[in-house]
Amino acid sequence: MLNIALPKGRLGEKVYAMFEAAGFECPSIKEPGRKLIFENEENQVRYFWVKPSDVAIYVERGAADIGVAGKDILLEYEPRVYELLDLNLGKCRMAVAAPRDFYDDGEKTLRVATKFTNIAAGYYGGLGRDIDIIKLNGSIEIAPILGLSDVIVDIVETGTTLKENDLEVIETIVPISARLIANKAGFQFKRAQIEKIQQSLKAQVEHHD
Repeated sequence: MLNIALPKGRLGEKVYAMFEAAGFECPSIKEPGRKLIFENEENQVRYFWVKPSDVAIYVERGAADIGVAGKDILLEYEPRVYELLDLNLGKCRMAVAAPRDFYDDGEKTLRVATKFTNIAAGYYGGLGRDIDIIKLNGSIEIAPILGLSDVIVDIVETGTTLKENDLEVIETIVPISARLIANKAGFQFKRAQIEKIQQSLKAQVEHHD
């Protein structure tokens, strides 16, 4: 059996459709209900839905052979997995945003609120800028409004939430999209199966472009 971790939600549904088109369908996944694990004996695949930020953990630890994770997670947590393909889905960017009237004179320590502390530290480290990182788990946008931070580092899709909170993007750090990842040992053992999926998904991505 090939174990495949899919991110719950819209992205996972799009990804499953690609796997289905690749010939790895599992009809039971479309039945309504609260089940999280679905198998197709005939195709030798087992799918399971997990929280998007957990996919990389399942894959790194071998509970899943392959999965789909955002580049943001791969950059932030640096899991030991193979990144096989950019699926060109879930496109957004990691960016620095600040209140409209913000000006950084470079003098004092910059206070940065973010969920993505590694990405933020790496980015500002590369600029040689002295920062104070404030790790938050959600509603990052209100940190500058309440004076908790000067700027935020977060994922920006449309920028609507930022606009609504009078913030704007001042720097793009890196473009983000969904990636096909594989467990390092699983890739060796199930190489033929995984490469077959990878080739088909690659063809679908290129055809889509």
